Amino acid sequence: MSLRLVVTGREGQVTRALQALAGPDLDVIALGRETFDLAAEGDATAIFAAAKPDVIVNAGAYTAVDKAESERDLAFAINGRGAGRVAQAAAALNIPVIQISTDYVFDGAGETPWLESAPTGPVGVYGASKLAGEAAVRAATPNHAILRTCWVYAPWGANFVKTMLRLAETRQELRVVADQNGAPTSALDIAEGVVAVARNLAARPDANLRGVFHLAAQGVTNWADFAREIFAQSLARGGPSASVVSIPSRDYPTPAARPLNSRLSTDKLAQAHGVRLPDWRDSLTRVMDQLVGAKATPPA
Repeated sequence: MSLRLVVTGREGQVTRALQALAGPDLDVIALGRETFDLAAEGDATAIFAAAKPDVIVNAGAYTAVDKAESERDLAFAINGRGAGRVAQAAAALNIPVIQISTDYVFDGAGETPWLESAPTGPVGVYGASKLAGEAAVRAATPNHAILRTCWVYAPWGANFVKTMLRLAETRQELRVVADQNGAPTSALDIAEGVVAVARNLAARPDANLRGVFHLAAQGVTNWADFAREIFAQSLARGGPSASVVSIPSRDYPTPAARPLNSRLSTDKLAQAHGVRLPDWRDSLTRVMDQLVGAKATPPA
């Protein structure tokens, strides 16, 4: 079935991954800020109607977690009201909308994976603004899928993997937080999951395909061990590497608090949509092949 996605946030990691999937049966139209500004106001229906989508994906967002603490109004304008405008347009066009959300809607307590039904309680402005976006989407249309993900990285954009590789070019040792736990999730996998969900939403009106779902890689790690795996894979490819010293979050203070527990249960998505992402280590290999180069095959 041919599918046409219209996606917000042209330069974002997920949008670029979606564009990379475009082919004969998948059109991906990315709307940049000059075409659709999430921070603006007013009815956006005509903007989206002109692109003739089958499904709208709101991947655009204010993602500067620390800066959001001092730019609350802008974060809420983009992540809260902006998401609502996108969903209102989808409702007017009578098509589904997919909202990309985050583990930051939770407070990070405990050690068990968060269920979609768990009480939310963001500890910072970024998480609160994304939670406001979820509420705005739900208020605008029942024809939605809210996909929460975590620890996103890609071969492009600003992310932890690229930062670690850059720092390792000039440093032999890095101190990395080890008491925050989650699943590093590749934007390449997120994009494939989004397309699968979009196809289901476009083809079937089933209520169980709509609602809130968690879309994250399998497995769990912490930032320090994630860094160690990045460097192990980089070293195997002849790329930069550094030793990693584990530290607690209190030794790396930031303007915005981070959830200590970002584990997300993904069973609901697997049951409803048949989507389960790979283990984070396998997906990291795929991204490292692009960033550093494919690992040399030992001679026979």
